[in-house]
Amino acid sequence: MRIKSIIEEKLQALDPVFVAVENESHRHSVPANSETHFKVTLVSERFEGLMPVKRHQQLYALLADELAGPVHALALHLYTPAEWQASGQSRPDSPDCRGGSQS
Repeated sequence: MRIKSIIEEKLQALDPVFVAVENESHRHSVPANSETHFKVTLVSERFEGLMPVKRHQQLYALLADELAGPVHALALHLYTPAEWQASGQSRPDSPDCRGGSQS
């Protein structure tokens, strides 16, 4: 199973109202067809009353195996349904990779 599919499957544990997992590896200095850099946008009522760090910790726990292995970077955009509605149902764009030694 591809890493993206595994991530999508594991995130179902948070009962998402909306979830999008984007493989952004192609925007980084990695071999073609890599699955190392991902952006997750997830909307769940389970985030009600939780500060961002607690939300992130929930995802880190769910994806511990992937983060310990093939996943190098994980951008998280985590919302309650009300926050998602207030955002216009959009999340920030990711910046392009500037390379390991470039500033």
